[in-house]
Amino acid sequence: MVTRTDVMNLLESAGFSRSNPYYIVKQGKINQMATAPDSQRLKLLREVAGTRVYDERREESKSILKETVGRTEKIEDLLKYIEERLKTLEEEKEELKEYQKWDKMRRSLEYTIYDHELKDARKKLEELDTRRETSSSVTEKLRESAQQAADQIKKLSKDFRDIKSKLQSYREEKEALSQEQSSLFKEKTRLELTIKDLRDEVEGDDSSRKRAERELERLKETIAVKLSQLEDIRPRYEAQKKREEECTRELSLKEQKRTELYAKQGRGSQFTSKAERDKWIQKELKSLQKAIRDKREQIERLQEDFTKDTEKKKNLEAKIEERTKELENHRESIDNQNKSFYEMKKKKDALQSERNELWRQENAMQQNLAMLKEELSKKDQGLRSMTGKATLNGRDSVKKVLQTFRDKGGSYEQIANSYYGMLIENFDCDKTIYTAVEVTSGNKLFYHIVESDKIGTKILQEMNRQQLPGEVTFMPLNRLMYKDVQYPNTNDAIPMISKLNYEAKHERAMKYIFGKTLICRNLEVATQIARTSNLDCITLEGDQVSHKGALTGGYFDTRKSRLDLHKAHMQLVTEINEQERQLAQHRKTLTNIEGQINQIVSDMQKAETKNSKNKDVFDKLKADIRLMKEEVAALERSHQPKERSLASLDSSLKSMQSTEQSLRSELQQDLLNQLSVTDQQEVDRLNDDIRKLTQENKEAFSERMRLEAEKNKLENLLNNNLYRRKEELEAALQEISVEDRRRKLENSNAELAAINNRINDVNKNVKELEQKFEKLNSEQKTIQKDLEHWKAQERDYQERINEDAKDLEKMTSKQSLLLKKKEEFTRKIRELGSLPSDAFEKYQNLSYKQLYKKLEQCNHELKKYSHVNKKALDQFISFSEQKEKLVNRKGELDRGYDSIMELMNALELRKYEAIQFTFKQVSKYFSEVFKKLVPQGHATLVMKTENDETGSTGAKAQSVEQFIGVGIRVSFTGKAGEMKEMQQLSGGQKSLVALALIFAIQKCDPAPFYLFDEIDQALDSQHRKAVSDMIHELCQDAQFITTTFRPELLEKADKFYGVKFRNKVSHIEAVSQEEARDFVEDDTPHS
Repeated sequence: MVTRTDVMNLLESAGFSRSNPYYIVKQGKINQMATAPDSQRLKLLREVAGTRVYDERREESKSILKETVGRTEKIEDLLKYIEERLKTLEEEKEELKEYQKWDKMRRSLEYTIYDHELKDARKKLEELDTRRETSSSVTEKLRESAQQAADQIKKLSKDFRDIKSKLQSYREEKEALSQEQSSLFKEKTRLELTIKDLRDEVEGDDSSRKRAERELERLKETIAVKLSQLEDIRPRYEAQKKREEECTRELSLKEQKRTELYAKQGRGSQFTSKAERDKWIQKELKSLQKAIRDKREQIERLQEDFTKDTEKKKNLEAKIEERTKELENHRESIDNQNKSFYEMKKKKDALQSERNELWRQENAMQQNLAMLKEELSKKDQGLRSMTGKATLNGRDSVKKVLQTFRDKGGSYEQIANSYYGMLIENFDCDKTIYTAVEVTSGNKLFYHIVESDKIGTKILQEMNRQQLPGEVTFMPLNRLMYKDVQYPNTNDAIPMISKLNYEAKHERAMKYIFGKTLICRNLEVATQIARTSNLDCITLEGDQVSHKGALTGGYFDTRKSRLDLHKAHMQLVTEINEQERQLAQHRKTLTNIEGQINQIVSDMQKAETKNSKNKDVFDKLKADIRLMKEEVAALERSHQPKERSLASLDSSLKSMQSTEQSLRSELQQDLLNQLSVTDQQEVDRLNDDIRKLTQENKEAFSERMRLEAEKNKLENLLNNNLYRRKEELEAALQEISVEDRRRKLENSNAELAAINNRINDVNKNVKELEQKFEKLNSEQKTIQKDLEHWKAQERDYQERINEDAKDLEKMTSKQSLLLKKKEEFTRKIRELGSLPSDAFEKYQNLSYKQLYKKLEQCNHELKKYSHVNKKALDQFISFSEQKEKLVNRKGELDRGYDSIMELMNALELRKYEAIQFTFKQVSKYFSEVFKKLVPQGHATLVMKTENDETGSTGAKAQSVEQFIGVGIRVSFTGKAGEMKEMQQLSGGQKSLVALALIFAIQKCDPAPFYLFDEIDQALDSQHRKAVSDMIHELCQDAQFITTTFRPELLEKADKFYGVKFRNKVSHIEAVSQEEARDFVEDDTPHS
């Protein structure tokens, strides 16, 4: 950064003077100069001459001179006082010498007494240190023994609690196993009964199956034989049946023919005429034709029934085959589902066993977790009792707030991440220095480390918002200040901070608490180092020595170490977190297994429902197949009657057709009373054929009936007995329930085996638990006995430690008193000041009694000189030295006064010369410039004094103070008699004179550039032209920047800029001379 002074110096080096500000002439400055009084122009002349520097130095010199005079007066007063005191002290010196003789003796005696006391104190301190070290050694051993006993008690107590917890766990586990054992025995009994029933059923099924298989085999053989017999009878039966049907048909035809011939013979007597007969025949023919049509329709219907029955039978047989295949598929599906069901049941039973085991493990883990939490609660209570409830409540409240911030996320999570925990959580150290660390830090161990004070404020605000209890103290790392400490280089002490392990980011907090503490070998070392190093010191036993001198110590119960408790607390928290993590994982596994069990149960229910539906479908298919087979059998049974009916109808139709043919033939014949020879021959032949056919038919009927009886017998045997029995046996062999019972038996046996295995495992576990129980009971008794032994030992050690602690406290108190006594006598010896050379040895051999007797004598003699100024000699010497110094100082001040007076006179002379020189220069340039601006005019500057207000520049006075102003006298006509003062001039003339004076000043002290703002405002055109010429003349050595509204200044200018006002905003831009001229000409009427 560049300072203002640097900028001003830079401008001065560039040619800009502080004393001449007229290189920038603002608006109104011309008018101000024109109307200024003479004194103002004198002030301006002084500035141009640079007299301000002389004035400043003169004022400084005056101030120094005043101070010098004041000091000289004070020194003179002091010298007078010292002279008087020296006269008085000269008189007191003789008495003082006698006093000093006795005083030296007194101080020697006091020194000897103090020295004896100091040596005695040191000796006693050494003895105390020896006793203390011995006591500390014994106490340390006792503490080690007590600590060992405490550790043993702690370990045994923990073992005792663990055994107690294990015993409780074993009891619960044994109870659970007993319950499981009971349920297993119940399940075993149920399964054994079920297996017995199933085995009986399966064995019955097996024997029945074997019988059925044997019977089926025999039945198949019988069926084969019967079928063979039937196949042998059926062709003969069919042949005989065909022969019988042919005989019957032939017989019926012949009898019909014979009947017709007899009827024909009888119509000769029945009808009187051929016409009547023909009429009757025609009528019969009609009736016969109708009967033939009916017969044909009956035959067609019966044939149609045959076709339908054949088609229906074919369809039924196809459906039977299809349903049989479907039945087999369902049977296979049911078998597979049963297998799948029992597989799922096995898997479910295995998972349930695993779940039971996991339940037991979960119970054990919960008990262990409860034990750890109980232990944590005890540790927490211990910490609360040692630290304070409010502090730990604050710790818990901070944890809740941090959890709230983490739940919110975003910037709040960043706040939570900027909290680093309590001080005690952020370092670790060796157990041997626990006591020293705890005594040093105190409750600061539970201060909370945060990144910044803002983080601490945010946490406190949230605590207050939630109205959480507790006290918290934050250590913001950005606000903790500490200085680097220079530790003493000694083998008897070590910085505490060097024994702590912590992260680098927490170094500021650690140094703030522990940085100014040293761990010392013993209390003596601690006392010495604390006095010399400005550091606090502490011993490993907890004895603390402040750098301010305070000594604190005594017995510190290491069993109640907050660091120990906190370390155990953190270990327990870690164990609990790990146990909870394992328990959560365990429960996750348990939930997964329960989910699998539920899924399997659901799948089993679905399988059971599906199986039930399949069995229903299976039973329905069986029923359908049975019904269809019965229907086929019914169709087969109705086939023969229908065949016979068809044969009968066919025979009757042929008979009717024969009758019809005979009647039609008779219509062609005459009506006769007797048969013709041909007809009679036909009748005879027919009678013979009828007798033969009747006999043949009778034989065929008898044979057919015999064969039919055998055939029907065989068919009935096959259809109503053998085939049905075969179906029953096959159905029995393929019965689902049989396979199901066998599978149930297998699964029940498997379940029984699993239960037996589980019972064996449970029995084994119960036996192991009983053994463990007995072993733990034995261990518990042993531990109880050892615990009582170690508690007795600890009490004994503790009593001895307490006694030693009391002795140690007494020694510490005595040591503290001796140290104070030592310091007191050391201080008293120091206060005695310088001693005679023989004081150290002269009275060393005297006893305390002799010393005090001599001291009493000295004090008695010294009382005689109580009125004596004890420090007369010292004061005389001191005053003499002061007198000499003051005389020397006065001489220096006198010389300085003379130098200052010389400087002030020289400055006054230089100032006078500078003003005279500048006046002459400005006066000369003013006349020249005015002459150029007003060629016919004349102007002069007049220096006015107090004595001669009309004095001229020729005044010879040497004092600047005589000058009171600078006047101006001008003439615009050049006549001496027309010289005028400034107040006698017009406004334009005054402006021109002021400009002449400004140009004159600028010629005296040129600058690199000038800025004139409308200096031609009050001038007429002639004088503006003169000013423009003057500027043009001066611009050879400097740059001029002018603003104007008149054209004269434009004539000699080099560059032009116009300022325009558009849209309420001013704009500046370069223009040509012509544009500038137009600009000012346009503006002239409006100005």
